[in-house]
Amino acid sequence: QVQLVESGGGLVQAGGSLRLSCAASGRTFSSYAMGWFRQTPGKEREFVASISWSGGTTYYADSVKARFTVSRDNAKNTLYLQMNSLKPEDTAVYYCAARSGLALYIRRYEYEYWGQGTQVTVSS
Repeated sequence: QVQLVESGGGLVQAGGSLRLSCAASGRTFSSYAMGWFRQTPGKEREFVASISWSGGTTYYADSVKARFTVSRDNAKNTLYLQMNSLKPEDTAVYYCAARSGLALYIRRYEYEYWGQGTQVTVSS
């Protein structure tokens, strides 16, 4: 029903910036709430940020608040995550996710569709 493809991951130095993108296809993009999660080996997938279907409301994990910005361009069917002031502990595979709904969603089980992830590595 919905296909999600992340891009923009890579290797950056601590303090640097990176922008991730998530291209969506299938069901109308604007009808879905979206989120970003990340995961490191041996750990549970962790919530990072979410955005409502309209883009009018956002929510962030405390660990990334003031450093990351989530946004969306419904005309382009694309979700973004702007990451600034990156830290080594931000190193993870980052996933975008989607579900229908009007609210913000922050739990992994609340999302129905997932991308395959993109690796972000932050070095010092």
